[in-house]
Amino acid sequence: MNLRLSIIAAAIAALPALHANAQTRGVLPESLMAAPVQPMNATAKANIENRLAARRAAAGLDDEHGYKITLQHPGEAGTRITRAQHTYRGLRVFGSESVVVSDDDGEVISESASDRRRGLDSSRAAVAGGQGLPDVTATVSADEAINSVVKRVAPVGVHRWKPEAELLIYPVMKTVRVAGAEKKAEAALNALDLEEVVDRYELAYLVKTRMATGKKLVYRDTIVSAKTGAVLQEWNALQTVVGQGKSQYNGTVPINTTLSGSTYQMLDATRGTGGKFGGAAITNANHSPESNPQPGSIYTNTTNVWGDGQQYINGGSTTNANGQTAAVNALWGLMNTYDTMKNVIGWRSLDGNNTATYIAVHVDNQYDNAFFDPNCKCMFIGDGNSFKNLGSIDVIGHEMGHGVTDATSNLVYAGESGGLNESNSDIQGEMTEAYARAGGTGTVIPASGNDWVMGAEISKTGTPLRYMYKPSKDGSSPNAWSSTIKNIDVHYSSGPNNRMFYFLANGSNATSTSDYYSQYLTQNPKNMTGIGSDKAFRIWFKANTTKFTSSTNYADARNKVLQAAEELYGVGSKEATAVKRAYAAINVGTDVPETAGGTGVSITTQPASLTVAPGGTARFTVAASGGTAPYSYRWYKNNALISGATAATYSFTAQSTDNGAVYKATVTDSSSTPVTVTSGNATLTVSSTGGGTTTERVTNGGFESSTTGWAGTTGAIGTFTGQTAYEGTRYAYLGGNGTTATETLTQAVTIPSTATAANLSFALHIDTAETGSTVYDRLVVTVKNSTGAVLGTLATYTNVNAAAGYQVRTFNLLPYKGQTVTLSFAMTEDSAAQTSFVVDKVSLLTQ
Repeated sequence: MNLRLSIIAAAIAALPALHANAQTRGVLPESLMAAPVQPMNATAKANIENRLAARRAAAGLDDEHGYKITLQHPGEAGTRITRAQHTYRGLRVFGSESVVVSDDDGEVISESASDRRRGLDSSRAAVAGGQGLPDVTATVSADEAINSVVKRVAPVGVHRWKPEAELLIYPVMKTVRVAGAEKKAEAALNALDLEEVVDRYELAYLVKTRMATGKKLVYRDTIVSAKTGAVLQEWNALQTVVGQGKSQYNGTVPINTTLSGSTYQMLDATRGTGGKFGGAAITNANHSPESNPQPGSIYTNTTNVWGDGQQYINGGSTTNANGQTAAVNALWGLMNTYDTMKNVIGWRSLDGNNTATYIAVHVDNQYDNAFFDPNCKCMFIGDGNSFKNLGSIDVIGHEMGHGVTDATSNLVYAGESGGLNESNSDIQGEMTEAYARAGGTGTVIPASGNDWVMGAEISKTGTPLRYMYKPSKDGSSPNAWSSTIKNIDVHYSSGPNNRMFYFLANGSNATSTSDYYSQYLTQNPKNMTGIGSDKAFRIWFKANTTKFTSSTNYADARNKVLQAAEELYGVGSKEATAVKRAYAAINVGTDVPETAGGTGVSITTQPASLTVAPGGTARFTVAASGGTAPYSYRWYKNNALISGATAATYSFTAQSTDNGAVYKATVTDSSSTPVTVTSGNATLTVSSTGGGTTTERVTNGGFESSTTGWAGTTGAIGTFTGQTAYEGTRYAYLGGNGTTATETLTQAVTIPSTATAANLSFALHIDTAETGSTVYDRLVVTVKNSTGAVLGTLATYTNVNAAAGYQVRTFNLLPYKGQTVTLSFAMTEDSAAQTSFVVDKVSLLTQ
């Protein structure tokens, strides 16, 4: 093991510039997201469905609850994201879904869920009393539902796309105050003071109409009762705002075209495949009306010099130099949007799977808008009247951002989720602008280059559409969250999240008269410190694509953006603290002080999920270190403060109604400026077939008793220079050699046949001297039988998964109950550039 230490030291000494110059190299892979994923094979798909079904049973849901796998797209290297809608009696439960992260073998790594189905489990007993879900047989037909919407929305309209009516279960939501916020004045409410809960369930149709009436497009999503035909909710679904080319806003720019015979086409075959045109294309809508815009044909030219850089002259040719300028604007914007996501994040095109898109320019006459149409996965741009041509880089990046959301989180375009949908597009637009203006190359978002306002270039007066740093400057957008934000237009309810992102990237100002000041930042320093655009964008993109669901609101976004920051940079990292402060700055969560890395209080023992029988004792424990002792504790159930729960351990008698409840704790130190940290979530399962005493099955899982209980490369256990323990002083240090090596640690454990829960967890820290997104070094965690045959691969971690600090990994081993199995941590390292896999606190709890 001494060889390992000298090689690490040599590697660090030889590469000082790498750590000094790169914001994330050595901590993150250069490409956050993996290459396009192949369709999941039947075995892998069945495996995920089976694992989700097992989670359903553990949560006390019966077999009438199911999952419907819909979207799939890339996750981080070695993973894919599967989105599964929750169903009941075969019908989708609107807004209730799971985002599942799995490895290449289909093994589930994590699940992020919006769960609105739990009341359906008991509703059958209430139906007889006139409560709960109505019978799932509709009395209004799908055609009747569509006709009623058409007659009300656009009675003389023409369908651009065939109308759809999906029968589903619609949870009617209501907002309630959490414990402790009951007496707060309305103006004093924080986003985390409120919780959305299901008021009742309705059998309903989601009716999608995509129509044109007169000269206008009317795209609507409408929830119609399948029993009475009444409209339950409705929202607008139209999501609005190498040759040479002279663009209108960026001077002479290099654009990528295709030569076919002696004719050049605005078709970039290097940015996307398939789609309507086989590559990224710019087409001439040639004034086809807004009510029925047609893509038309790809732009062509006899030379590879395009455009005159001037605003389109109304009524003129759409194909001469002046008419080509709109196409140059569009192609330059599309190329840079694609490159920003691919080169920085590793995301290809809109869906992550490199499916090509297109933009049609010259829509209608003097059309003052641009929009993304999810039906064709494409964009339409007008020439402007009150505005100039709407093809500026930030506007194109914005609309293409709608395409990313459409392919991933699919945030409902109404209420708070609609504001987040718009904010994601504004963020995408600004990051594309910064990347393009810095030359459009490299693997990071530059710290400067964008103007942090949307659409300044297209404005004839110079007044932008929106201000990221202070949204209220537009006269309509709020600077902070309030309980009424869900009632305003999504282009304005995006404002607070835009400001959050600005503060996250750039920090704030402590002067109350500054445009960059927030009254909600009350901790020290009051001018919060930003983490830079590159890190902020990585965190946001990861949250939107791998954690958000369609019903995510501001409070949920804060929690999931924080999770993304902790997974990328570590729990307690400055990046995670910045997320807390940036959201606090817009009245979502409370402010926390900034502390020097490693000196503040931090969680050392997270509360663990457990299963008990009704009437049994549920016990959750949290531990912390650092900061100034003594600590004070507060426990929460489903984000509501539990009165009197103020100790490090919270225990109570579990009832059936507690099934599925989520518990967490906050720990506050006694420093002059108290620091508060929040634990991870622990889920309580109350099952009449489970419960009993929780038993630890791993011997010496924290390695504090040296090699006791472990076999294999036991020299990896100890305390070594350059690494620290998750808790205690010892750990298992696998890898870190910088030369070809194989190291393995194993331990046999027995899972009783009577077990109702078997949860394996361990803390893992990975650092590496490798660069890029190629896999060189691996840690494979498996379960084996007594002969050494692999029964199941739990996870594979590689050099591209490197991150600051420890991450706690959890797995369900209940499928192996009644067996004595061997837990195996097997590391392989190639011939150069070390990767360290540091394992601590291995635990297998059974009940």
